[in-house]
Amino acid sequence: VQLQASGGGSVQAGGSLRLSCAASGITFKITTMNWYRQAPGKERELVATITSGGSTRYADSVKGRFTISRDNARNTMYLQMNSLKPEDTAVYYCNTWYRKELWGQGTQVTVSS
Repeated sequence: VQLQASGGGSVQAGGSLRLSCAASGITFKITTMNWYRQAPGKERELVATITSGGSTRYADSVKGRFTISRDNARNTMYLQMNSLKPEDTAVYYCNTWYRKELWGQGTQVTVSS
């Protein structure tokens, strides 16, 4: 059972990145998936959620800029991040509950002004 996040990097403000989270060992299509982030010195916060039916929710700070999606055939979740701001700098984690809470290893996103 594993979540593997990838796609982070360094961009300038206004740029875009797409994060991926590949799941293995779970019945991906029935699980609600989440993206969290944790900035230095701050608590981890929920960024976006996608249910098994495709419904989505976003933190107010990313609404209109980030899009969460999933490809059940590939057991993969995505986070398309546009119009990035320096305050989006954080380690991004994918997360789900499947018999227990599962976390990916995190991927660093750095946005410079």
